[in-house]
Amino acid sequence: MPFVLKEYPVTVGKKIQIALLQDINLSISFSQRMLSRGRIFDSNHTAYKNGDVIRENSLFIAQFEGHTRGLKPMLTFGDFALFDKPSNLMIHPNSKKTAYSLLDEIRYHFGENANQIHRIDAETSGLLLVGLHEKAINALGAMFENKEYKKSYLALVEGKLDSEISIDSRIEKEKKNIGVRMKAGDTGKESHTIIKPMQYNEKKDITLVEAIPITGRQHQIRVHLYSIGHRIVGDPIYGVDDSYAEEYLNKTLDEKVREKVTGAKRLWLHANYLEFSYKNRTYKIFSKNGDIMHAFKD
Repeated sequence: MPFVLKEYPVTVGKKIQIALLQDINLSISFSQRMLSRGRIFDSNHTAYKNGDVIRENSLFIAQFEGHTRGLKPMLTFGDFALFDKPSNLMIHPNSKKTAYSLLDEIRYHFGENANQIHRIDAETSGLLLVGLHEKAINALGAMFENKEYKKSYLALVEGKLDSEISIDSRIEKEKKNIGVRMKAGDTGKESHTIIKPMQYNEKKDITLVEAIPITGRQHQIRVHLYSIGHRIVGDPIYGVDDSYAEEYLNKTLDEKVREKVTGAKRLWLHANYLEFSYKNRTYKIFSKNGDIMHAFKD
């Protein structure tokens, strides 16, 4: 997602905060965010700061300008939308060099004020909720922060899982070579996941399961499933040698090697269901899960 400089007419002599609110009709929070990040300039590329007075009859704001690669929102409502994100797509750019992320599609379809409400890992596919304006983002963000929602995932796991299991193992950083790797045990943050087996593929020796995270810890579903001996197919961090995990994190792991080591070219974890209430209405939304079902049956 590239930065572009957009020019706006303003009134000379006004304080910068007043001009952004009155002349350009920006929100207070967006204005402060742009000022604090040094993204508002005059024609000499000198950044405006809080309290500055407008020096010219126009100013320039460095803004993200989203572009599309054909991904469309799955559902759109008045205040929010949902994307059915494919695997291997980051939600947000991790640097100015990131060529494409889901935020590109969000801003392309809904404009500068739209933003994601929550995150899922780049390799995890499935439902992602997007607020279309500041009030919706704040309200839906508070809902997620307060865990006033229900969600579940589908996963393909190694081996046969016969019955429902409730996993209450605590989760903490492994504190070894792989910095992002977590571990389940008796110490760390309380974590609870319910795993429901749905169907077993004897030929592949994999089970399709529904995973319901009651808490929301980093890598929770992946860690909990690995801890009970049912690693998610395609996981390049859990259940593999450190050398492979390091290569994956450094983006140097060969695709064929990964497939041989982990069983797949991607992590088979899919955000399948989201339920929440907004403005006195309850929404129960399922994703399209064709990819994971296809991988299970083939």
